[in-house]
Amino acid sequence: MTDMLVRLYALPDAAPLRERLAGQGVLIRRCNPYEAHILEDWVGRNFSPKWVSECRIAMAHSPAGCIIATRQQRIIGFACFDVTARGFIGPMGVGDDERGSGIGRALLITAAEQLRALGYAYGIIGGAGPCAFYEHCVGAWPIPDSSPGIYADLLPDPR
Repeated sequence: MTDMLVRLYALPDAAPLRERLAGQGVLIRRCNPYEAHILEDWVGRNFSPKWVSECRIAMAHSPAGCIIATRQQRIIGFACFDVTARGFIGPMGVGDDERGSGIGRALLITAAEQLRALGYAYGIIGGAGPCAFYEHCVGAWPIPDSSPGIYADLLPDPR
């Protein structure tokens, strides 16, 4: 999977999207350190053990490098930033039942905004899965010859 580049200085305004989601009971916010175990459990049940490891690193940052989406005080999506490498966005994911609702877009843009606030002009989506999603949401484009990139020689999960 290829890496993608995002111009952080040209992000779409996510405020109206976050407001619309809030009206539907979905909050987009930074994960608090005391919620790290809840985040790790949710990511472990819904995604990959490797992503749990990356979430652990995101939550060790101060402030935490993970944005979450919640509904009725339950996590329904997440997006980490500045974790596997400086300036990286991801991992990120939304629960199966919530996909297609704009939550992933809101998480992506909010995480990218956080990188911009840290002083980055560009962000990198490492090993991007759904490239069309990233192209549509933030105008990301593939970085030539970037696969496998930083994710070369991955250790297999013992499970």
